[in-house]
Amino acid sequence: MKQIDQNIHSKNNLKKINCTAILILENGKIFKGFGLGYQGSATGEVCFNTSITGYQEIISDPSYAEQIINFTFPHVGNVGTNKEDHESDKVWTKGVIFNTEITDPSNYRSLKHLDLWLKKNQIVGITGVDTRNLTNFIRDKGAPKGTISFSKSGKFNIKKLLKTTQKWSGLKNLDLANKVTTKRNYIWKDLKTWKKGEGFKKNKKKNLHVVAIDYGVKKNILRYFSNFNCKVSIVSCKTSFEDILRLKPNGIFLSNGPGDPAATGKYAIPVIKKFVKINLPVFGICLGHQLLGLALGAKTKKMDLGHRGANHPVKNLIKGNVEITSQNHGFEIVKKNLPKNIQITHQSLFDNSIEGIKLKSKPVFSVQYHPESNPGPQDSVYLFQDFITSIKKNAKKKRY
Repeated sequence: MKQIDQNIHSKNNLKKINCTAILILENGKIFKGFGLGYQGSATGEVCFNTSITGYQEIISDPSYAEQIINFTFPHVGNVGTNKEDHESDKVWTKGVIFNTEITDPSNYRSLKHLDLWLKKNQIVGITGVDTRNLTNFIRDKGAPKGTISFSKSGKFNIKKLLKTTQKWSGLKNLDLANKVTTKRNYIWKDLKTWKKGEGFKKNKKKNLHVVAIDYGVKKNILRYFSNFNCKVSIVSCKTSFEDILRLKPNGIFLSNGPGDPAATGKYAIPVIKKFVKINLPVFGICLGHQLLGLALGAKTKKMDLGHRGANHPVKNLIKGNVEITSQNHGFEIVKKNLPKNIQITHQSLFDNSIEGIKLKSKPVFSVQYHPESNPGPQDSVYLFQDFITSIKKNAKKKRY
């Protein structure tokens, strides 16, 4: 698909171009292209993801709630979509931006064209955009507020769309975990991670019980716990300490999720502190990592440039090796004035930000990145084993 000039601000100029979709940023910058997916408008934070595979898993990750994803890889949609690669039952992503026209799918697992899948999940999309130009803008200026609008008529109310974009609050101070969390507590169906020729096999052994606090949990995390023979109970993000304790967990998992950890922390921190106090093993990923940091006395902040992609190098400061990781976050734990009882275990080789912590005197640790991948490398799966080992070491301690 032919790309079109991206820097025309004039409403009159838009009429000269046969476009069916536009992306307008909060500073008035306009990108024009062709619409796909759901017809309508969607406003959110515009970020970019550098992964070259796994677009269905990325778009269905609840951590992308209230965000518009700019895919830097030009060829998206070539493997279609299926019923197995969803990372959540509901898709929370606001919009998607692609460089080139979506091709017809060519994959034995494909059941639906990406365009139709986006339409079904009410996700507004735009293609024909100079995604490199947009990525450079985000890299230099930070993730802006933006609105995608798709109309087959090609007519757009620019002033109204710009006003909507500028009025949106942004992700800072926004609690989104409460929006995406499960509405009822449930037990995971024991499916393990997918294998070619086998699909999702069921875990028949349930030696340990992990309670996952759902701030926007990805299904592949739950599958990995099944790989390690765990029964997994998933509870809403506002479930009380007492109600979770009644489930008699061997360990607590703090899940990934969207939004500002400081906002979610208003109700999450008191609960996490109580689990730390009774020495119950705790493991956090992404938002769960940030919430754990806050509960231990650290601070968090919004990053100028978040980490989103499947090629992020992270140094394991304990073992000395480098892991290639999958990441999706726009907030981080602040290094300055970090409490003395917190040890930094992992560090980004891109910007030296904190990628992992542990409590020096208790079985409590977390990482900022996604060891469950989906999509991405599997260098860090050992962290699930570390958590299981920690649970077994502390299993005999009385807490109930």
